[in-house]
Amino acid sequence: MIRDHRERDDIHPGIKVKIVLKKDQRTGTRTQGVVKKLLTSSKYHPRGIKVMLEDGQVGRVQEFI
Repeated sequence: MIRDHRERDDIHPGIKVKIVLKKDQRTGTRTQGVVKKLLTSSKYHPRGIKVMLEDGQVGRVQEFI
């Protein structure tokens, strides 16, 4: 099964991911964490599904760990 960081169905609370925070969009620096909740309501987003990590940081999922 191929998981896609742009598909909402492939992301759920409790999984480990790397996200790009808003402040890091220019550099592409990724932040690692565990998904607390999904913030994007659409099934697909071309730049990645927006999530909140357990530590409260918000960004778009770029890869799974």
